[in-house]
Amino acid sequence: MNTNASAGAVRRRRAIDWKDVAFDALNYFFLILLIVVTIYPFYYIFIYSISDSIEAQKGVYLWPAGFSLEAYQTTIQLPGIADSAFVSLSRTVVGTIITVFCCSFFAYLMTKDEMPLRKYVYRFVLITMYFNAGFIPWYLTMKAYGLQNNFLLYVIPTALSAFNVILIKTFIEALPSSLEESAKIDGAGYFKIFTSVIFPLSMPIIATIAVFSAVGQWNTWFDNFFLVENPKLQTLQLVLYNFLNQSSNLSNMTTEQLNRGDLVRSLTPQSIRMTITMLVTLPIVLVYPLLQRYFVKGIMLGAVKG
Repeated sequence: MNTNASAGAVRRRRAIDWKDVAFDALNYFFLILLIVVTIYPFYYIFIYSISDSIEAQKGVYLWPAGFSLEAYQTTIQLPGIADSAFVSLSRTVVGTIITVFCCSFFAYLMTKDEMPLRKYVYRFVLITMYFNAGFIPWYLTMKAYGLQNNFLLYVIPTALSAFNVILIKTFIEALPSSLEESAKIDGAGYFKIFTSVIFPLSMPIIATIAVFSAVGQWNTWFDNFFLVENPKLQTLQLVLYNFLNQSSNLSNMTTEQLNRGDLVRSLTPQSIRMTITMLVTLPIVLVYPLLQRYFVKGIMLGAVKG
């Protein structure tokens, strides 16, 4: 009987379902193709930015055409880059901290039945996800609050986000109520409970919100463009955007500055565009993988109530 069973197992292993094999092969092919299509544009920008500007005009595909960091050296030395980088970094750090604290504490309050008009306040916040007054009311409101040419323009309007509140509120509601009850027995108030119990336990969703906020703060330049005229308050994105629009003039200027006797080096507008794109996106590309595991876990836990 053992011999017959072994023979039957061998025959079953030999009976390969070629339809499943073909389906798996097609899946792998399309997934690999999707990865290549997604990653290659960024890879192309990177290898172009480190290529020799003149050689890159002949074509860049898989490897850099020569090697030169001249475009990075020139772009970093542009006037206003250092100040604007500091403003962008400050905006990202301060804005993320304020957003995380305000959204998480507000979401915690929305879970308390004893809070007056809790349901109405929560619904009012949710309405902002679906209705927007538009650019002109937003512009007039920011000016009326005195946020024009003010660093607070970057961190106050983004302090509360309806989407973030929903995620955090759902996550907090899934936490065991006995934890909060035990803290109340020990005499802790709402703020103490939030800072000592709720906030530490909500780190997965907090990390998710921090990623959302940091990426948004780093990439945003719209408010800066319309409401900030002080060059000391301009963000890196806006400064590089202005240089990006002037890349042709910038390349001509750097070519004249780099002429040295018989040796003439030049930067093309395309090389400058690629370098600026890399400088803007590289910080987020480096930070995001470090928080990805918290991001995925937080989205799953915050979107589905346990």
